[in-house]
Amino acid sequence: LRGSKSFTAALPGETERNGHGLGYKSVSVGHLEAPPLSPSRLSLGRASSTATSTAAPEQGRPRDYLVLAIFSCFCPVWPLNIVGLVFSIMSRNSGQQGDTDGARRLGRMARLLSIVSIVLGTIIIVIYISFSVRGNSTT
Repeated sequence: LRGSKSFTAALPGETERNGHGLGYKSVSVGHLEAPPLSPSRLSLGRASSTATSTAAPEQGRPRDYLVLAIFSCFCPVWPLNIVGLVFSIMSRNSGQQGDTDGARRLGRMARLLSIVSIVLGTIIIVIYISFSVRGNSTT
């Protein structure tokens, strides 16, 4: 036989009459409410480093680097800069939904992809210009 995790217990304020005039409610183990911590049980130690830090990282929304991603779309590294733009938009959506950790992570990826595509695009443009100037000067 398997044991059940539900039992009958008297919970103050949430009792129902079960037809016998007794105030009991059937609940499972996972649904019991934990008693609130008393103020004496709270930690009186040093405050966390994030609360005492004078240079807080970002108080508002995390950055999504949308302008940088749009600028990188003008570089000739098409798949890479489009993926950076998509990550930037996903970062903005995550920030609007309240997922700040996901928005920061996606924003960092968008920034990385945008910077890499700008650098590679600049290298491609310089190589193209140098070959075109070199080809015109020899003819």
